[in-house]
Amino acid sequence: MEVKSIRDFYRELLSNVEIDRYFEDHANQDIGHFNVFDITEMWRKNPVKPSMPYNRRTYYKISLVNGRNKVEYADKIVDIHDYALIFATPKVPYRYYPLDSNQKGFFCVFTDEFLSKSMTGINMDELPVFQPGSDFVYHLDRELFENAVAIFQKMQKELTSDYSYKYDLLRTYLIELVHFGQKLQPVSAAEKSLNASSRIATLFVELLERQFPVESTSQSIHLKSAHEFAETLSIHVNHLNKVLKEVTGKTTTDIIRGRLAQEAKILLRQTNWNISEISQSLGFEEIAHFSNFFKAQTSYSPSKFRNGIKNERSLIQKSF
Repeated sequence: MEVKSIRDFYRELLSNVEIDRYFEDHANQDIGHFNVFDITEMWRKNPVKPSMPYNRRTYYKISLVNGRNKVEYADKIVDIHDYALIFATPKVPYRYYPLDSNQKGFFCVFTDEFLSKSMTGINMDELPVFQPGSDFVYHLDRELFENAVAIFQKMQKELTSDYSYKYDLLRTYLIELVHFGQKLQPVSAAEKSLNASSRIATLFVELLERQFPVESTSQSIHLKSAHEFAETLSIHVNHLNKVLKEVTGKTTTDIIRGRLAQEAKILLRQTNWNISEISQSLGFEEIAHFSNFFKAQTSYSPSKFRNGIKNERSLIQKSF
């Protein structure tokens, strides 16, 4: 799994001369980076698009798609049969690939610096649609799809205008698109005022998530038990268990094991690391302990799970 920059993204679309000129223009204006693309036009120029490998990106991407596609993110696989809005964040590695050549829609790419120039001072990491636990893919009906198309078309038109304040206007359109997506699903309860118990639960989740994603075999998880988390939070382990049970309905151990199992699935699915390397990176001293843990969580051994994913992808490639 690699980390792809915005320049890496453009290398697949433009020549080096065009890339340098484009980025130099943006740098001189100190505006961050933003661009919008018409998927229909891209497919017209090049009907065969390779799938995007499973990587982390340093930029944000919002895609409005109409067609048969598949998206892999975190430990999930989502099939898109018609209309969808996809919110991709640097925090969550993902892979996207089309299942047919009849693709329509738009997508925009932008950096955190671009939106931070907004007068509202929005922090991307605080927006629900860009949280690591968000739904990532939002299914739309025809009417909602057309409403989103109208926003992208406004972006596209403004990007080519000579209006002096066009980037301020583009930020407004981008924020409009973000709010459009967030209204597709009720805002999570995390945005309500926090009491003492929910503050502890929030701190626990932050400590847990800070250890992920695992991006290198030299990386290792250090907090793995309820006692270790309680000690770090300076509270008694029984109190931590009580709080998490009240807030989430799960025990501390269940939450930790669930997150470790989720990361194990990601590494087995998206890396070529051997099982021993994955075991060590997740903090297991013995590969047998990891195998027993994974089987208890998923009913599959690590090797059987990985082989099942390979077989599934092989069938998809043959059918396309």
